[in-house]
Amino acid sequence: MRLLLIEDDEKIGGFIAQGLRQEGHVVDWSRNGEEGLGLALDAKLDAAIIDLMLPGRDGLSVIRELRERRQKVPVIILSAKSDVEDRVKGLSVGADDYLTKPFSFAELLARLHALVRRSSGSGEVARQLSFEDLTLDLESRRVTRAGQSIELQAREFGLLVYLLRNPGRVLSKTMILEHVWNYSFDPQTNVVDVLVSRLRRKIDRDFPVKLIHTLRGVGYVLRKE
Repeated sequence: MRLLLIEDDEKIGGFIAQGLRQEGHVVDWSRNGEEGLGLALDAKLDAAIIDLMLPGRDGLSVIRELRERRQKVPVIILSAKSDVEDRVKGLSVGADDYLTKPFSFAELLARLHALVRRSSGSGEVARQLSFEDLTLDLESRRVTRAGQSIELQAREFGLLVYLLRNPGRVLSKTMILEHVWNYSFDPQTNVVDVLVSRLRRKIDRDFPVKLIHTLRGVGYVLRKE
């Protein structure tokens, strides 16, 4: 899933973003309500997780604006406010679910999946990503190419998920750093090059058709050549 997290608490936000990415989801994380609203309006999202107390613009205002603009992205409110009145207010402005802090990550994940199933009407969330003869199972974390099993480390798996969710799209180093590491590294660092190189060896080395390509000075792309 492509998810948006709007949470200004670094510890909580980092915990959620890391957990969701380890589950194979793509997460955009904003610490500011105004910025988060812009991301929600610009991106095609499967769901959004929004805190209520935010700098720039509070969570209720963000949700209200989304609904006024007829954005139907499913929204879960994440808040320390647990009073019935607060929950009713959140749901009445357009949120689909309300989860109070502290919370279990497993419950958050289950609620997200249920929310997306209901909104899509499909009854289930896609569990597999594939491109050509490359397949990745998000549930079992099994990766195969032409039926051959490929063992990946956590970061390699996260990068491959990101590539498979964006076939044909050039991904810059900065985009990969934000989605795979959840840290603000210097874009000149070589950690992305090293990770891509490791993943390419595992995905492409034993096959005549290469899928992971470098566009020098621009980024990386998953495509058949």
